Amino acid sequence: MTHAATLQDLVAAARKAGADAADALLVSAAALSVSRRLGQIEQLERAEAFDLGLRVFVGQRQAIVSATDPSPKGFAALAERAVAMARAVPEDSYAGLPEAPDGLVAVDLDLADPVEPTAEQLIARAAAAEDAAMAVRGVTNSEGADAGYSRSVIALAASNGFAGEYVRTSHSISATALAGQGTGMERDYDYSTAVYLADLEDAATLGRRAGEKAVARLNPTRPKTARIPVVYDPRVAASLLGHLAGAINGAAIARGTSFLQGRLGQRVMAAGIRVVDDPTRRRGLRSRPFDGEGMKGTRLAIIEDGVLTTWVLDLRSARQLGMSSTGHASRGTGGPPSPSLTNLWLEPGSMTPTALMADIREGLYVTELIGMGVNGVTGDYSRGAAGFMIRDGALAEPISEITIAGNVRDMLLHLTPADDLQFRRGTDAPTIRVEGLTMAGA
Repeated sequence: MTHAATLQDLVAAARKAGADAADALLVSAAALSVSRRLGQIEQLERAEAFDLGLRVFVGQRQAIVSATDPSPKGFAALAERAVAMARAVPEDSYAGLPEAPDGLVAVDLDLADPVEPTAEQLIARAAAAEDAAMAVRGVTNSEGADAGYSRSVIALAASNGFAGEYVRTSHSISATALAGQGTGMERDYDYSTAVYLADLEDAATLGRRAGEKAVARLNPTRPKTARIPVVYDPRVAASLLGHLAGAINGAAIARGTSFLQGRLGQRVMAAGIRVVDDPTRRRGLRSRPFDGEGMKGTRLAIIEDGVLTTWVLDLRSARQLGMSSTGHASRGTGGPPSPSLTNLWLEPGSMTPTALMADIREGLYVTELIGMGVNGVTGDYSRGAAGFMIRDGALAEPISEITIAGNVRDMLLHLTPADDLQFRRGTDAPTIRVEGLTMAGA
């Protein structure tokens, strides 16, 4: 019996217990991971988990219960408990299932790598990354290297007739290096995650890059406060998309707590800029054939030629706003769905990063951001940062202990992407230049 078929039995038990409608989610996962530091294995762990969540509706009341026992023997009791809870909570006029099944994505998303590494292979991968980092001249210590693998099965069934399941695998490698001595030490890191092992970055290359980044940060200075252009390294450029994602989340729009409230259909970025979300990208880190409510996701140009085209909606937020779901419901087994983006990226521009910086007499190149200093209502932005000064179009001395400030609405309107987009993190952006931010330093 498939997991989806098992869930259909649970949904049937909920209906028998008195639910008007119900859906059930199952997540079964197995993971193997290793941590290595200074040549010694610090941790080798295998973990397996099974989580089951049942959501029931009694009229316009809903309740959710979760369990870790997959045995159908307990389904009746689980369903009765959920229905009793639903009868005791207030009504929610926006809650409910889709009226009819939306169907599954027709294309093969290629999310399951048949290659499962052994513990010895993961140990060798972590060793290659750490050894390469330690071999970099100037690296004096290590915070270690990690390698991991996981395989998850996600299944969903609902009383409206929907039933589906899929498998996702993940391979990962990371390394963190330290350079310098005493109070002058600096650290940096690198990592790679991929659905398929064949797409994972070479461990030694990654480790060497982590070491080189740490050495490059030695002897930082603290520059004077100035209003200057800021260039975001791709590693941190994606954070700007994260702020955009929060602002177009349907739940935030329904609450009236977004700095982009009322801007649908208006220009929020420069002409020519495009931001895409695609849950159907092959081997995408966040790809899926259906969302947490059984809705089929499709590729969306969220920003088209600088214009905001859509909010990101699950069923509840869509009903609140008088709109339709965009297929972006995300959920766990213990809570209700909420809107969430999948594979999100800013499409690349036409200039190389070098060309993007060429005319900057004095500017800032950011490689690390600290804190979450963004006001979701006003867009005010203030974050700790570290990186390098840009002088006469080239990277210069390392800097730290600074703050960059502005407003995300203005930042989105005045950003320029470079041409170096790579899909590495699920939310991805190329190098980005933003004009007119305040760098608070000495």
